[in-house]
Amino acid sequence: MAEPLRALFISQEIYPFLSEENPIRVINRKLPEVCQASGMETRTFMPKFGEINERRNQLHEVIRLSGMNIIIDDTDYPLLLKVASIQSARIQIYFIDNDDFFSKRKGLLDSHGNEYADNDERSIFYVRGTLETVKKLRWTPNIIFCSGWMAALAPLYLKKAYADTPFFSDAKIVVSLDAQSFKTPFGTRFAEKLKIEGIEDGDLTEILNKQVTYTELMKLAIHYADAVTIADPATDATLLDYANQSGKPVLPYEGNNPESYLNFFKGLL
Repeated sequence: MAEPLRALFISQEIYPFLSEENPIRVINRKLPEVCQASGMETRTFMPKFGEINERRNQLHEVIRLSGMNIIIDDTDYPLLLKVASIQSARIQIYFIDNDDFFSKRKGLLDSHGNEYADNDERSIFYVRGTLETVKKLRWTPNIIFCSGWMAALAPLYLKKAYADTPFFSDAKIVVSLDAQSFKTPFGTRFAEKLKIEGIEDGDLTEILNKQVTYTELMKLAIHYADAVTIADPATDATLLDYANQSGKPVLPYEGNNPESYLNFFKGLL
């Protein structure tokens, strides 16, 4: 019997763990369920923002997967891995946590609605923490779906730093575009901060020594991805044009029907 296909979801936001029920959070909740119902195995990750109530959502730490250190800009940040279930969907959600970046911060914005100055490092930690955890699970995905700007570095890391890692080498990487951007550009040292073995200046020519806007970050994601989906009719026109001109498969916005995503994934494989 052939092994089932496997889908890894690297999501910025998932309903109901973040209480506001917007379309992006809902599709990130429904898509793993639909894929799993089709016979796929799935693993789903998101940051463990402070607004997520651990008791109500029954989160618990997975000790065997916690304890790694992620080094960013010469500073060690310990990774905590927590898990919870959506019982009605029979799926588990893995939460990447760190006191400095997530559990002591409400969400993407502070209590006054301001963006955090270290959102660049938070995104680096989230993506690297997710990929290192999947390696530790010794789990090999066929599809890797990246939703939200906080997941946007995954295609770069996968294609460069993890290019020779057997768990990821054959996966198709899909970037989802939506209209949830950030306003404050990442600082000019962002490219230096994200570097690890396998990533060189030549891989980062468009952002090296520059302030990095949301549009430039997502263009980087599209450049290293294998395919693109459009999750929001209000997606920036510049990114839509860039995706459509990339020559890569693009799933246009179709009302966020999870079955359309599933068929798109199967077409890539």
